[in-house]
Amino acid sequence: MKNKRLFIIIVTASFLLAIPVIAMQLTNEVDWNLFDFVIMGALLFGTGLSIDFILRKVKTVKNKIIICGVIIILFFLIWAELAVGILGTPFAGS
Repeated sequence: MKNKRLFIIIVTASFLLAIPVIAMQLTNEVDWNLFDFVIMGALLFGTGLSIDFILRKVKTVKNKIIICGVIIILFFLIWAELAVGILGTPFAGS
């Protein structure tokens, strides 16, 4: 079961990383470099592995939902900050 989840995480993250690769071939609007792919890959794999860890270790369903929700919200906040700088931190992408 653990290997199946890991396989699903890798396939899903790879599929999501393939979207900008395809978009870069079709339009000039998407302009990612290697660093962008590395950072997004780390975010996707880290989020997936964190959620997998929580699903395996936390016992109650309520706590699983809360912790996974926090992880997903943090992922989206970091993603948005890197993409457009919604919070105005020094590591914003714009």
